[in-house]
Amino acid sequence: MPVAAQTTHSIIDEFRSRGLIHVTDDGQELFTPGLEELLARERVTAYIGFDPSADSLHIGNLLGIMMLVRMQKGGHTPIAIAGGGTGLIGDPGGKSEERPLLTREILQKNLEGIRAQLARYLDFDARDNPALLVNNADWLEEINAIDFMRDVGKHFSVNYMLAKESVRSRMTDGISYTEFSYMLLQAYDFLTLYDRHGCVLQMGGSDQWGNITAGVDLIRRVRGVSAHALVTPLVTKSDGTKFGKSESGAVWLDADKTSPFQFYQFWLNTADADVLRFMRYYTLLSRDEIGEFEEEVSERPERRAAQQRLAAEVTRMTHGESGLHKALAATEVLFGGDISGLSADELLDVFQDVPSSSVPRERFEGDGVPLRDLVAEVELASSRGEARRLIQGGGVSLNNRRVSDARQTVSLEHSVDGQVIVLRRGARQYRLVRLQG
Repeated sequence: MPVAAQTTHSIIDEFRSRGLIHVTDDGQELFTPGLEELLARERVTAYIGFDPSADSLHIGNLLGIMMLVRMQKGGHTPIAIAGGGTGLIGDPGGKSEERPLLTREILQKNLEGIRAQLARYLDFDARDNPALLVNNADWLEEINAIDFMRDVGKHFSVNYMLAKESVRSRMTDGISYTEFSYMLLQAYDFLTLYDRHGCVLQMGGSDQWGNITAGVDLIRRVRGVSAHALVTPLVTKSDGTKFGKSESGAVWLDADKTSPFQFYQFWLNTADADVLRFMRYYTLLSRDEIGEFEEEVSERPERRAAQQRLAAEVTRMTHGESGLHKALAATEVLFGGDISGLSADELLDVFQDVPSSSVPRERFEGDGVPLRDLVAEVELASSRGEARRLIQGGGVSLNNRRVSDARQTVSLEHSVDGQVIVLRRGARQYRLVRLQG
């Protein structure tokens, strides 16, 4: 469930202690002057935009989501923009080439998925400071080109726009006018949210600083008031590689794209050098709670206690208690745990990297296949004789249950959902048998 609002200490102190404010090379924290004082005396409305280029957010979006969560916990009002309007244009920031444009039909489908995901983290029904979810297509599609150029474009010189890193970095290879105009659209978003909701703070990754400050400048010029920007560091791993990718690709927040087990495993595999930082970024654990894991990581890293807690906390927030339970149950299976509570799809997910063999379903009908024959056939043993000796010695498990009777047969009753059978030699040498036909 989303977390109820509560005020404790300064939200800037909270961000600072967790390393959530980008620091420039000369040691400057990257937020606009006066913001810290404003947040210390007032509750404000703040927003972050989310790219709807897919029907699911991914863990690269999770830092932004957690910034909004922390704002809401601190008593402030968070707004999440699902960029239905700007999504039709595409943000040049952080990209080496222009993205393909989305159709409105695909964009609408993507927005529906994103709305459901954000509701897992943010409380849209809070009494004092409910979160808001808005779609910038609601206002961007209403404004005409002439009005936009007169009301927004006249406030920005081309030199100003070319000086922004998101544009300058693309000048060598070229940038279309479509993406060049993105900065002005985002600035207009900020102005609209100020007018409609009193929003005075936009947050995002450090690569968004130029776009965000364009909105700050626009509000100052046309409304004569101060608006603010704060950006977070871009997250990388300690080895310098990009955060947010697994061997199989992006790690999505949608369980149909990245299962709770895969999601949990991603966090469980966090390097010791990263785990405490990621706990500060991505969990709601207090600074004191996180500090208790420092000695564990330093003195007893083999226990991976910090990784287990990180994986549990983030998986619970993203997939709920039931999703975490499934992830933990699937993880136990890897170490010989009971598979009876898992479906065939979940087992295939757990053992996706395990060698598998396809065997005709008809062979398992009736009395079934002698286990010793199956063990040899899937190459867990070099021969039926070796397979028999392994079974008699207790070295073979059928669906993670040890078998010691060399006369054991394997029938359809042993299959999970009529699709899969799990064999194991010793502690960790698995083979998956897929029933076909």
